[in-house]
Amino acid sequence: MDTEGAEFRAPTALERLFNKAFGVLIGWGLSPRHTYLLEVKGRRTGRVYTTPVSVVEIRGTLFVVAPRGRTQWARNVELAPDVRLARGSSRRAYRVRAVPDAEKAPVLSVYLERFSSVVQRHFPLPAGSPPAAFAPITARYPVFELLPSGDGEGSRKEGAR
Repeated sequence: MDTEGAEFRAPTALERLFNKAFGVLIGWGLSPRHTYLLEVKGRRTGRVYTTPVSVVEIRGTLFVVAPRGRTQWARNVELAPDVRLARGSSRRAYRVRAVPDAEKAPVLSVYLERFSSVVQRHFPLPAGSPPAAFAPITARYPVFELLPSGDGEGSRKEGAR
């Protein structure tokens, strides 16, 4: 992944608290259908970390975006591409593919349109902007395609839809 121009915008203390509380609700299965806990191994510790993510589906392909830039979870995914999406008692394993900058614009456009109420403040473009408008800023936002790993873990076979 091209990391030139990518930066990390740290959450405030209030945003960190909200993410923890929201993560608990997702863990209980009480969240919108597009929201999951992303489970990824730490790149230094090997410990499994979780973070709430919104999954966007485009023509049957699933993607996750790091709207804050190269977050810790995005850096971990870059080095440990086997992840799980969890909600309630359901867990589904995926292998991620880092989307090259040249392919990110359409994903970012759809992502911002669908989740603008939550992520608009992290983008310099308004929701509804055409994909071509995202071309100059794609390096700022890690985007990952989720590929089913075939390692169907969990009590239910629920996809991230």
